[in-house]
Amino acid sequence: MAPTAIAPFQNSSELTQCGIKHTITKTAPSITPNGDITPVINELDASKLVFTRNLSPRAVPEPDSPEVWTQSVCTDHMVTCQWTSTSGWAAPHIQPYGPLQLMPTASVLHYATECFEGLRFYRGHDLRLRLFRPDRNTRRMLNSATRISLPAFEPDELQKLIETLVAVDGEKWLPKSRPGTFLYLRPTMIATAAALGVQKPKEALLYIIACCFPNFDTPSGTAGPSSNSIQQSSKARPGLKLLASKEDTVRAWPGGFGYAKVGANYGPSLVAQGEAKARGFDQVLWLLGKDCDVTEAGASNFFVVWRIGGKLQLVTAPLDDKIILDGVTRRSILQLARERLGGDLEVVERKYPMSEVEDAAEDGRLLEAFAAGTAFFIAPVSSIHFRGKDLEIPMSEGVTGKYAAILKTYLTNIMYGREDHEWGVVVNER
Repeated sequence: MAPTAIAPFQNSSELTQCGIKHTITKTAPSITPNGDITPVINELDASKLVFTRNLSPRAVPEPDSPEVWTQSVCTDHMVTCQWTSTSGWAAPHIQPYGPLQLMPTASVLHYATECFEGLRFYRGHDLRLRLFRPDRNTRRMLNSATRISLPAFEPDELQKLIETLVAVDGEKWLPKSRPGTFLYLRPTMIATAAALGVQKPKEALLYIIACCFPNFDTPSGTAGPSSNSIQQSSKARPGLKLLASKEDTVRAWPGGFGYAKVGANYGPSLVAQGEAKARGFDQVLWLLGKDCDVTEAGASNFFVVWRIGGKLQLVTAPLDDKIILDGVTRRSILQLARERLGGDLEVVERKYPMSEVEDAAEDGRLLEAFAAGTAFFIAPVSSIHFRGKDLEIPMSEGVTGKYAAILKTYLTNIMYGREDHEWGVVVNER
């Protein structure tokens, strides 16, 4: 692959870009001065896929059933692909879903050498299967993998593997009798070499699973029997209740890896999340530094709509410091807002402290706020607790704000095929 192939990864750090350049370059056999032949390092190649059908398939649960709310029911098949530093990527397999085999000394179990992605596939109202902007997920996974020294790959090949899994299991698990439904996809890469020691991984496993997921996107936020971290508790007023983080608690920092989707970004945040839940809040609003700059809500991007200087603005934190995850939903919201709402709404990516949110709320200039991500999708925020005070946030449409509702409709129409758009990638069923 030519070096220009890394151009789409402009939001990654220089360190990550160097890793991509170094590891994604094609290699061919060569002869050393002593006459030895160096081995070929194989790239990820979806055309080599081997298919083993599951002969003991399981039943598909009913949507939003208690079984689905466990978020542990996966489809009949999974994709796996092994990598070693000496030979590169082996032939990928589609095989029956089941346990992985790891030695207790595997790198992933000790040094957090793992990354993942989260995306959905949809049964459209036109009865076709679709993915939403999968190229953005595969490119981001390349950034995440190389940030923690996992092997690089061609993003298009990963997308082909994802599409194949969707084609194999989509017909049964998202039947045409259930238009407007979705399943969750989780591509994951882990370092598997069975040796202790802080070192660059020499073996890795890429796998892709598809999981039944509850629909958190309900007006009241109370559907389903689970107390999942992104499900809202039962309360009179709809919308997420956020607890602003304390000054001594940080989720991500400049020069770190907040922009990468790695497990090390999530585990350490669970203590603060648990505290928020225990106090009756839905998630943490993560702040950073002495100025309390607003960053993310839980594991989702955060947006406000306010009036400032006579202008109506949609504001979210920037990607510049590598603190914020380059969310696919975030990216899509910003692009659609610029293209379709630019006459009414100025789109701004900049740092803004919590004091600006306070002032806007007190002055009546804060019109709405919402979180956005794959699991949340677009979830309105009704209040933020900051330094002993609750900031109430309007929801002009009753259960959401005006612009959150508009943007959500735009995205939903593309995802479920009501609007023909290049972001909606149709997958032909097998």
